[in-house]
Amino acid sequence: MFNVLVIGSGAREHAIATTFLKSKQVATVFCAPGNPGMQASGIQTVAILENDFGQLATFAAKQQIDLVFVGPEAPLAEGIVNFLTAKGLKVFGPNQNAAKLESNKQFAKDFMRRHHVPTADFNVFTDVNQALEYTQRLSLPIVIKENGLASGKGVKIVTKADELVPALREGIQKSDQILIEEYLTGEEFSLMVFVGGPEPVILPISQDHKKLFAGDEGPNTGGMGAYSPVPHITEEIIAQLKKSIILPIMDGLRQENLMYAGTLYIGCILTPEGTKVIEFNVRLGDPETQILLPQLESDFYTVISNLIMGKTPKMIWQNQEYYIGTVVAAPGYPDNPKQHIALPDLPDNIFYGGVVAKNKTLYSSGGRIFTLIAHASTLKKAQTIVNTTLANLDLTNFYYRKDIGFRDLN
Repeated sequence: MFNVLVIGSGAREHAIATTFLKSKQVATVFCAPGNPGMQASGIQTVAILENDFGQLATFAAKQQIDLVFVGPEAPLAEGIVNFLTAKGLKVFGPNQNAAKLESNKQFAKDFMRRHHVPTADFNVFTDVNQALEYTQRLSLPIVIKENGLASGKGVKIVTKADELVPALREGIQKSDQILIEEYLTGEEFSLMVFVGGPEPVILPISQDHKKLFAGDEGPNTGGMGAYSPVPHITEEIIAQLKKSIILPIMDGLRQENLMYAGTLYIGCILTPEGTKVIEFNVRLGDPETQILLPQLESDFYTVISNLIMGKTPKMIWQNQEYYIGTVVAAPGYPDNPKQHIALPDLPDNIFYGGVVAKNKTLYSSGGRIFTLIAHASTLKKAQTIVNTTLANLDLTNFYYRKDIGFRDLN
């Protein structure tokens, strides 16, 4: 029997740890730092921060950890895989150099350009005046991205001329460097791939809902919900993705010595000219993980172990039902979420994110508090189950969208 350590504290890590616990090969799953909502699932939380590499390595040695799975992007960008691997641990995730595919947007866009991966035209600026001069040659709307990790919230779409200068100034103040991209028209979807073996393994297609309000209106968030599968992303489209996107990316990773055992999240958009890549992440998406991993029928420990050993695993997924996950957020999210709101008694089909415990009661502690998951034979039935369940809970102090999955329902 094996011991697993999951790094991270959110609902994504709750889903990852729960999936490891389903393996008959796994004795114990620890999560550092985790959150108290995980404990009811049998996960042992560890009070070590995700960026305290030394303490994590010491704990892993003491507890005889056989496998480490890194959930969030920040420790990957800071080199946790390099550090723990040097201590002799088996770690699932990219090294620090490969993690730049997410942490450095210019690095990622230059990679795409070198390897002919279809993406939006772009330029990079550190000066507001130079950026403004460039944007005045473009037609609105345009996209402004902070060059760094922004938890899915560092993107501004400018549609009005009088919003342009303030948006440029804000972006450069936050990250010193911004990317300005052409605005792509189309529908986004999440293409996640496990890499490490001779062949990439494509996970079921999912669609995240990043905007705060129904109908995909309002500011960007870290994700307000997701569903899978996505019927209008057909097998024909996926076959084309393998040729035009996945193949050149994999060739590029090998040519530039960026291969790793981990996840490559390819944020895609289906445009009138074909599918293009918006961005890379080098970890599982949140909230997509919460509705993808419950669909896995293969042994998760075997899958991840094989990838770390350079083998292509066989992954079997359910194919009879639709899965929906709706994120419940604190009021004021994403800019100024209110804290320490007591949660009501919740059902079992929950993955917890920003929560703390006091006197056996869970309280909000962050922006996205938990994700409620449901599945059914049709997408509409799954959505109805989620919305009915949430409506029957006392969530008057929280916020959630009721239209997750709407693009395939309309």
